[in-house]
Amino acid sequence: MANPKRKQSKRRSALRRSANAFKAPQYATDPTDGTAFRPHRVNPNNGMYRGRQVLNVEV
Repeated sequence: MANPKRKQSKRRSALRRSANAFKAPQYATDPTDGTAFRPHRVNPNNGMYRGRQVLNVEV
């Protein structure tokens, strides 16, 4: 069975684990009403996508 030649440093282990950290989702602001929504998706508040009405949202 293969074994590591040298001990892995704490710094290297921490760098490897930091790649798995959770990232906060990015949000875009709607130019019409200023609400925040996920980019490249339909705005759930008003049903707009790329400047045109895609969904009919009941208020």
